[in-house]
Amino acid sequence: MHRLARISSALLLGTVGMLPLAAADSTDSITIPAGTSLEVELTSTVSSKTNQTGDLFTGKVTEPIINHGEEVVPESSTVEGHITFIKPPGRAKGRAEMRLVLDSIKTPDGQRYMIAAALQGAKGPEGTTVKDEGTVEGPGKDTKKGAEEAGIGAAAGAGVGAIAAGGSGALYGAAIGAVVGVVHTLAKHHGDVVLDPGTDMSFLIPRTVTVAKSTTPEPMLVPNAH
Repeated sequence: MHRLARISSALLLGTVGMLPLAAADSTDSITIPAGTSLEVELTSTVSSKTNQTGDLFTGKVTEPIINHGEEVVPESSTVEGHITFIKPPGRAKGRAEMRLVLDSIKTPDGQRYMIAAALQGAKGPEGTTVKDEGTVEGPGKDTKKGAEEAGIGAAAGAGVGAIAAGGSGALYGAAIGAVVGVVHTLAKHHGDVVLDPGTDMSFLIPRTVTVAKSTTPEPMLVPNAH
């Protein structure tokens, strides 16, 4: 009887001893909420002229992410991403485009978050804009504005559009020399997308990310060189 009592007491103490450990497990994870904005400074160059789809880029976090009073991503954290789409600038029609996605964040203590974040904004060179789905559009002018700046009429503007579309019918009745001049002018205005190191960028984390706390260091990938 006494032996059974001792066994029961030992089991009870063992169960009670496990309770603090279970409570501790619930705090051994880190969460970044969906919709969090991540501010990044680019540390590698990305360009629609020299890069290819799939190439990597790197950056560093410029503003910490804090969740429930805890700094989950320090300012000194690094990020990695890749280029998912590149379109070079066209002659007379079509600006250069490049789409960037941020893949992961690595904190100084070795914590790593896989995030798949889309680009929201970037302070690139004048004329560079960020469109939907994280697409960066290079500088350039449309055919109508280019024709107006060249001081020619709507007919010539239509001719420029025809050249851009690969056709020739709209050229009849237009000043062909002027049209060719506008095409040449627009071709020069359509520049590549170039984002240099130091470019400020903003990414949107689309879904909640929860990971276990870890101090195991992981190496950073080096962007492809071209």
